[in-house]
Amino acid sequence: MNILVFRTNIRHKRHINLVTPHLDTIAGIRKWNVDLQDKDRILRIEALDVIPLTIERVLEQAGYYCKELED
Repeated sequence: MNILVFRTNIRHKRHINLVTPHLDTIAGIRKWNVDLQDKDRILRIEALDVIPLTIERVLEQAGYYCKELED
């Protein structure tokens, strides 16, 4: 299991509701959450065999900024 961490511009609960169907299309994601209190609106994903670029592209297609944070 890998933990992927991204900076996003998801600001509200309604934005989370809007991205949920998009993230649900990515096979391998087991669990995810967005920290709306963090200034970088951190998206954390627990996944198996998911390429970070896939997540970035899916969220960008949904209209949101998403960039993986490196270690």
